[in-house]
Amino acid sequence: MTGGAPRLRGAPFYYPCMYFTDRGIEELTQRRGEETVTIEWLAEQLRTFVDINPEFETPIERFATWLARHDEDDE
Repeated sequence: MTGGAPRLRGAPFYYPCMYFTDRGIEELTQRRGEETVTIEWLAEQLRTFVDINPEFETPIERFATWLARHDEDDE
């Protein structure tokens, strides 16, 4: 299933829709869930991905910025 409606986390159930990215995230967890990685390794993988797929430059930049700043609200 696919869709754009957000899932309600913390609710007693989830919406029946699934984002396309959920499948990839689930595969990542299943295949590499036991591994430990560094931020440097992740940054290099993101650079390589954008080099191969330049059309994703903006979403990857937004994602990297979000990761870098996601806990600023806690301060």
